Amino acid sequence: MKKVLSLAFLFGAAFALVSCSEDEGTDLTPEELQAQVIAASQVAVDAKVSADASATGATSTSVFDGWTLASVKGQMGGTDLTPDAITGTATEVEVTANIDSDTEWTKDNVYILKTRVTVLDGVTLTIQAGTVIKGDASLTGANAAVLMIARGGKLMAEGTAQEPIIMTSTEDDIIPGYLAGTALDQDDKGKWGGLVVLGKAPVSAKTENPQIEGVDASDANGQYGGSDAADNSGVIKYVSIRHGGAEIADGSEINGLTLGGVGTGTTIDYIEVYGNKDDGIEFFGGTVNVSNALVYAVGDDGIDVDQSYAGTVDNFVVYVDESSDEGLEIDGREGSMDDVFTIQNGNIMSIDGKSTTGDFKSKAKGTVSNVVFEDGKVKLAASYDVETADLEEKEDAAWNTATGDLVFTKVNASDFEVYTKSFDE
Repeated sequence: MKKVLSLAFLFGAAFALVSCSEDEGTDLTPEELQAQVIAASQVAVDAKVSADASATGATSTSVFDGWTLASVKGQMGGTDLTPDAITGTATEVEVTANIDSDTEWTKDNVYILKTRVTVLDGVTLTIQAGTVIKGDASLTGANAAVLMIARGGKLMAEGTAQEPIIMTSTEDDIIPGYLAGTALDQDDKGKWGGLVVLGKAPVSAKTENPQIEGVDASDANGQYGGSDAADNSGVIKYVSIRHGGAEIADGSEINGLTLGGVGTGTTIDYIEVYGNKDDGIEFFGGTVNVSNALVYAVGDDGIDVDQSYAGTVDNFVVYVDESSDEGLEIDGREGSMDDVFTIQNGNIMSIDGKSTTGDFKSKAKGTVSNVVFEDGKVKLAASYDVETADLEEKEDAAWNTATGDLVFTKVNASDFEVYTKSFDE
């Protein structure tokens, strides 16, 4: 118990947690030893973090009102503004191949994605404010409709609060000029793929040129990461991504917004992910900053961080429902690169009493500040070497919290709970 006890003594955790059998005069059962090492980890964590009721969360939820589907439907409070009926027509333009030259999509059309559409290296896709893009709901598996920006490509999608850019499914009856349709609701998940943006910023992956999840290995456009922290993949602003998360293989779905190795030169601001089957927003490394994000009723985690993401998520709200998993799921490095994230000014909110947890896991490092978990807890994973007689603690979120590499400042949660899966592995 070398590392566990060193932390316990460091923070005054004291001698009651010593598990060595020769000190106690009796042999400990495996269950008793496991309980003691977890208790020691918990004591070390408790010396560093505690709930802070002064946390206010997102600075103003008004930034999400009026243009997001959740606010238009009255699901964030206020009046239900959903139209009684959708009328009118728009020209449908089918997109059946990758985009290999600079292209503009305009709001007088509805663009139907009939395949995984990739904006290739060196190419810019510009999407006019107010434009509607729909993924073909009839396409499933590896053929699911996705809009992907390859490494070196660029997306200029700059909507406005009055005219957001809307990405949804062909089963959605929304047309340009409307903020909501009537055919789908928050339970209509997995009706198309999602938006995938890949860049050249550093990632901490197990291999060089990793392949983004949701894209089969035969498509080299799915590779991401590099050495340019300031890489620019464009502008994504006032964009609502709805009803995505198509299953591409058994148990594998696409996130609403996937960001793989995206750099700080990219602007991502005012984003909604609504009713996605997988995660709302997932970061695979990279340095991009994301502000003013709303994730509503997704089927997995609200915001997911992997591979030593080194940017800032600022001013966000996640609503979890009965189909959601974690409000936040945070991992650290997989490879040798070791960087830190910042998550600040956010609320994890409950729909119909769903638990609003945050799960901090393998090697997570960074800072979480001014975040409110509505009656929910923060979970901190601890790992132990099960090959050692005293179950020596290894680096994980609980360890990094105790050592000051994972910092919680002004975080209001019901508990900070150490847990482990090590004993089952």
